[in-house]
Amino acid sequence: MTDYAEEQRNELEAIESIYPDSFTVLSEVPTSFTITVTSDAGENDEMVEATLKFTYVEKYPDEPPLWEIYSQENLEDSDAEDILSLLLHQTLYENLGMVMIFTLVTAVQEKLNEIVDQIKNRREEEKRRKEKEAEEAEKVAFQGTVVTIENFLAWKAKFELEMAELRRKKQKEEEQAGKHKLTGKQLFETDHNLDTSDIQFLEDAGNNVEVDESLFQDIDDLDLDEDDPDFDPLEMGSDED
Repeated sequence: MTDYAEEQRNELEAIESIYPDSFTVLSEVPTSFTITVTSDAGENDEMVEATLKFTYVEKYPDEPPLWEIYSQENLEDSDAEDILSLLLHQTLYENLGMVMIFTLVTAVQEKLNEIVDQIKNRREEEKRRKEKEAEEAEKVAFQGTVVTIENFLAWKAKFELEMAELRRKKQKEEEQAGKHKLTGKQLFETDHNLDTSDIQFLEDAGNNVEVDESLFQDIDDLDLDEDDPDFDPLEMGSDED
């Protein structure tokens, strides 16, 4: 006859010696305890952690212990479900009939290391995806927008509307400016000083008109036969011809 209590006590002592820093007894009847399992550190110190709770049933190990994830750190819900499925498979199909806590904890340890590797791969994939998106954006910026009939017609319609608006504004400004421009008659009617401005200018000039004598030759240098009784100034021009 199997002494289940003895097997459980022996396993408990072994587990406590293997995991002295992560093993905690929660109760003695029924025997319940936790073991904290931590993954190895990844390249960027990524770590995941799960605290497993086990409770012995009366006929353990011929019957599987009760188990659950007592707490977790950096684990996705899907990862936690994978760990629970792993424990179920290990207890029901591979280790039933013999003490199994160490085997279960070791299996979970390996699973956590796999999860860390998956985290690393996801981050690398995300990095590559962002780099690819940046490259594609740079190509689009370098190549510019491909001209199609549709976007050309849209641009043309927008351009014509903008030009029509500019012409309208310019016409309005010219009309506004024309309203304030006075005719010659209106200028004289509004400013009576213009009536006498030209006369006043001539009066002011009066006797002060200056002549530049250097523009004329010295009359003494001209060869004029004034003493010749037959001299006719009018004939000078005809002689030159």
